[in-house]
Amino acid sequence: MSQTQYTEDNIRSLDWREHIRMRPGMYIGKLGDGSSADDGIYILLKEVIDNCIDEFVMGAGKTIEIKIDADKVNVRDYGRGIPLGKVVDVVSKMNTGGKYDSRAFKKSVGLNGVGTKAVNALSSHFKVESTRDGQTKTAEFSTGELTSEEQKESTKRRGTLVSFSPDSTIFKNFRYRAEYVERMLKNYVYLNPGLTIVFNGEKYVSKDGLKDLLHDNNSIEDFLYPVIHLKGDDIELAMTHSRTQYNEEYHSFVNGQHTTQGGTHQAAFREAIVKTIREFYGKNYEASDIRKSIISAISIKVMEPVFESQTKTKLGSTEMGGGLPTVRTYINDFVGHHLDNFLHKNSETAEAIQRKIIQAERERKELSGIRKLARERAKKASLHNKKLRDCRVHLTNLKNDRRLETTLFITEGDSASGSITKSRDVNTQAVFSLRGKPLNSYGMSKKIVYENEEFNLLQAALNIEDSMEDLRYNNIVIATDADVDGMHIRLLLITFFLQFFPELIKENHLYILQTPLFRVRNKTKTFYCYSDEEKAKAIAELRGNPEITRFKGLGEISPNEFKMFIGEDIRLEPVMLDKALSIEELLKFYMGKNTPDRQEFIIDNLKVELDLVEENE
Repeated sequence: MSQTQYTEDNIRSLDWREHIRMRPGMYIGKLGDGSSADDGIYILLKEVIDNCIDEFVMGAGKTIEIKIDADKVNVRDYGRGIPLGKVVDVVSKMNTGGKYDSRAFKKSVGLNGVGTKAVNALSSHFKVESTRDGQTKTAEFSTGELTSEEQKESTKRRGTLVSFSPDSTIFKNFRYRAEYVERMLKNYVYLNPGLTIVFNGEKYVSKDGLKDLLHDNNSIEDFLYPVIHLKGDDIELAMTHSRTQYNEEYHSFVNGQHTTQGGTHQAAFREAIVKTIREFYGKNYEASDIRKSIISAISIKVMEPVFESQTKTKLGSTEMGGGLPTVRTYINDFVGHHLDNFLHKNSETAEAIQRKIIQAERERKELSGIRKLARERAKKASLHNKKLRDCRVHLTNLKNDRRLETTLFITEGDSASGSITKSRDVNTQAVFSLRGKPLNSYGMSKKIVYENEEFNLLQAALNIEDSMEDLRYNNIVIATDADVDGMHIRLLLITFFLQFFPELIKENHLYILQTPLFRVRNKTKTFYCYSDEEKAKAIAELRGNPEITRFKGLGEISPNEFKMFIGEDIRLEPVMLDKALSIEELLKFYMGKNTPDRQEFIIDNLKVELDLVEENE
């Protein structure tokens, strides 16, 4: 039996652009199509903006202009401009960048000379233009390969312009969603007071940093007391408690990087709050009672931070650097001193916090018996849980480069869950089957989550009872039919998440699965169409008399076909919150005692964007 030859010819070395294009996940996390906030197209944008932010931090250039027109992105800063002799190298030679010189970038966040190279390699067209000393140097690339460069005299203001178009052969059917871009830009301005970002003509600026972040992400009516806002040299924090929310909510940042998975700084912050409050009241309150319903943000600056993944979503560093104590000691000392001082000076806030803790303690004791029973039930059920068909990779597997693809489909009825289960990717896609319509949880207390078997099992599957940090899936996708019953189930599920886990929606984890309405085909080609416009286009392209099938429900779509709709061409519609309305108002509008007309209006009009509410109040 002949063996496969293994010679020098089998070993080839990829150049930098081939490597990035072949293994994009190593550089930018998941690809996606722009329906999720952590999809690759937003990481590309972020990498370019991070360089502009580093210029601002160095005191060069207070304005960044960003324009996104369909697939073309322009980012212009007014910093120092890339040194003209290095313009090509900086965007096309690995490990070339200014961030190795720690004098220039003490607390920088960029990808150590990889960032713009990844953007360049993954763009069908990429252009960089640097202006300084009365000269402009321009270089253009296609998929990372240099196509032209020129240098000439110029009267333009100094700085750097980068424009790129993500490569549609890598990012399939992508589109930039303004909501996600705006959120990213707002985070930049909260963390950099004095910076102005102009996006498609709209100006973003922040006066009060992290305090503005809490105000912009919530309705002020939901706050139990005015936001506590504390600042130090390398630290800033803002916190309040929610009247309506059950879980803890943290927004954490290191050197301007949004650490969505938390890390050592977030753990230290949680610990410091508990320690300070216990000492202030002289009572050994339970940690979970102190932190229940907290809404907070923390930002720290660290020398040479160590992150646990390439996309920098979790801080691993334990040291602050620069002769400062450890991250944990630094945060504990700061919170211990400043929060304690604040509470001594603001007795109304101190009393509101104590009342909240006592209420949380009472609720926890009331729930403890039923919680114990529910946990035992969930444990038994999970051994033979027919509702959940789990996947192999979870969001908590930080070392796995597919963790951001992890998805839980919530389906109704056996036929739909059967189709999805047979056609899913068992590594990253799990299925949770509902039996009929879930309970309307509007106005109910947390007790119902433990008493209702379906909700209890869903909470256990997601693993979010105690903290969002343990969430097992990045995407939670409601997969129901697009008829009135399916719409009603969507509403009931959105109500459940809004009522008990609103941060899942705030953090963009909840989606609606879009499935095709029509299949248009002839003997050689098949099109799946999601709208009447797409159907008309497909009919025009196929000419003649193609066969048209109208899909009424998910159960009608065969598992083989389903593969197409939950694979790389999956179309998801994010469920988003309208911050102008409190969660209570939203729930009241959707699930309160509405007239039948209004119920009908909601079912007719509900796609997913919850800002419909505002328009129709």
